Amino acid sequence: MKQEIITYLSTLKEDLKNISHYLYQYPEQSFCEHKSYDFIVNFLKNKQFEVIENILDIPTSFVAKYGNGHPKICYICEYDSPCTQGHVLGTNLVSTISIGAALGLSKVISKTGGTVILLGCPGEVSNGSLIAMTRQKLLDDIDVVLMARPHTITAQICSSPAILPLKINYCCNKNNGCNEDSIYNAFDACIFTLNVINTLVKGSSKDCSIDLVSIKGSTAPCILSNNVETSFCIKAPNLSTAEKISEKIKSTINISKELMNIDSSMSLCEIPSDNFITNNTLGRIFAHNLKEIGIIDDSKTINIPSRLSLGSLSHSIPCICSYISIVDNENIKYASEHFAEATISDFAQNRVIKTSQALAITGLDLIEKDSLLLECKKEQINKCRV
Repeated sequence: MKQEIITYLSTLKEDLKNISHYLYQYPEQSFCEHKSYDFIVNFLKNKQFEVIENILDIPTSFVAKYGNGHPKICYICEYDSPCTQGHVLGTNLVSTISIGAALGLSKVISKTGGTVILLGCPGEVSNGSLIAMTRQKLLDDIDVVLMARPHTITAQICSSPAILPLKINYCCNKNNGCNEDSIYNAFDACIFTLNVINTLVKGSSKDCSIDLVSIKGSTAPCILSNNVETSFCIKAPNLSTAEKISEKIKSTINISKELMNIDSSMSLCEIPSDNFITNNTLGRIFAHNLKEIGIIDDSKTINIPSRLSLGSLSHSIPCICSYISIVDNENIKYASEHFAEATISDFAQNRVIKTSQALAITGLDLIEKDSLLLECKKEQINKCRV
């Protein structure tokens, strides 16, 4: 059946090429991916996938299914792009690879049993819908999640930090005498607490940091700023550590009221995301299949500095998020316009087919061999106990 998957996907080269080229031609911002969504959903329906649309009332989200029962093998589609920059992150290929893998597995799943699932996740460049789906427990019935992303290097193992996005609002307390003659204003309180927060975060661990700091309101200290808002992200090895830091911050911001007569309140500005946990068993199976199919690059470990929305899901379901080099020119940098152009090259399209084949065969391995799936789940349980 592996050869059947390989042969079938080889016949779909033009279809997959058309998907990646269409998404490249029409890059769309987060949660506005209407053209990409329509193109993908119509394509899947034509391939006899059952498509459920408008997940969590998000217009450009979907779940596509083929087959019945367990194991349920899930692949992830992403199709948004950074504003005005095009597909510099290669998300046009994320969808293409996953669609190819799902199609390959669907070709044989009537013989093996089980279900292949494609999850359409809009808004992954910003505050990804996958995190919301995870928190709403919509994906608890899935057995494994297999995903591959384009990059300038090949890496079967990746890690990413937990991200806790917070905002603090500062307001001059006029009821208690804050006015134009006051020594301190809301901006002073903002700068004071940001300095304290930076110290708190650095003192917690060398693996913790504060990032993406922004301030809204007057930034001139000589002007009375009655209302100021600052937002920032705490990066930490896991969400538990980030939340402990946030508790210390809550205690700290009360000082601004006592010292400066400035009210302040802290809240989440986006949904938090946990660190990504790679399932090594899944990674090993996929790495083997990738080499068997012809991608024999030296595999590296990649540490992603930003969040992966798959991180939160990886704490409950065995997941891999591998990175595949789609460039044959070492001068091309990831997240650049040249990288975006490389996603539609012949070299990249060849890599897409091979990666899709390897992901589909990995899904087949897990369906055919109960022991492999059990090993993945045991590893997942043991890691989550730590």
